Amino acid sequence: MKAAVLKDVGGRPEVIDHPLPQPAADELLIRVHACGVCHSDVHVADGDWDLIRPITKVPLVLGHEVTGVVEQAGAEAHGWKPGDRAGVPWLHWTCGQCEYCTTGRETLCSKQLITGVTVDGGYAEFIKAKASHVARIPDSLDLVDAAPLLCAGLTVYKALKAAELCAGMRLAVVGAGGLGHLAIQVGKALEATVIAIDIHAGKLALARECGADHVLDSSVEQPRKAVRALGGAHVVLVTAASAAAYDTALTCVRKGGTIAVVGMPNEPIRLSAVSLVAGELRLVASAVGTRQDLQELMDLAAGGRLRCRVEARPLHQAPLALEDLRKGTVTGRIVLVP
Repeated sequence: MKAAVLKDVGGRPEVIDHPLPQPAADELLIRVHACGVCHSDVHVADGDWDLIRPITKVPLVLGHEVTGVVEQAGAEAHGWKPGDRAGVPWLHWTCGQCEYCTTGRETLCSKQLITGVTVDGGYAEFIKAKASHVARIPDSLDLVDAAPLLCAGLTVYKALKAAELCAGMRLAVVGAGGLGHLAIQVGKALEATVIAIDIHAGKLALARECGADHVLDSSVEQPRKAVRALGGAHVVLVTAASAAAYDTALTCVRKGGTIAVVGMPNEPIRLSAVSLVAGELRLVASAVGTRQDLQELMDLAAGGRLRCRVEARPLHQAPLALEDLRKGTVTGRIVLVP
């Protein structure tokens, strides 16, 4: 099969002939229809994250936003059969027995396997995955459109859930790109007033299309005054991988509000302890989501409340797609199609 393979951390993936995965009894062999290109793939390939670099398998097939159709189901892959629509997320497998797994926080399992990091991912024609952790893709969702929901959509959904966003609250989304435009739609589905903040005209236009109630260009105006005039944000979700985005978040959140940490810059973020204490602010850091979170998200998307802006590209353009992400020129999400 064809696959985009990263031979060494810090290198660039190459599309080559790669052995077909051989599924174990508890696994599925899935014919890939689409795989989203996530900015996390850039960080994994470049070795940017200290916690991820030592555990990154090489050679490695990148990609953790995978949708497709089951080609083969192992003898212990109960409930699955060839032809079923399936999605493979970042969280490839968890032990199910540790303190975190048994208390609904399986994303913290220390034994977890990660798709496209510790096991081969979906920049390929086929992928194998643990049947226990594969998501069912509703028939109403297009497999290409649905791919980014496996990480981008799931990540912002879980973060807003952890931040306890409710109807009638004001949500400020700092960074209206791949994650941000999905966060805007989730916020609207939860009946919040949504404020989108970015510096790119194309991303701000996308924010308007996604239903943002207010759109602010932070390269032209300071968001603080405009957001404070609305009463401040109950929740500020930072999706931009920029330390400056967290400076913006701190100026926009209202007293007693929550800053949701999702965007991961390569430099430390600066948050004034005095401001945090004086405003009795809450920081919520959130990593992807559990299988339960993913099911809830799929139900939301199946009801027509969530649609990702995608640009489909052929698999052989995987290296170019990562370069475009590095340049910051992508609006919405790129999806590779074998």
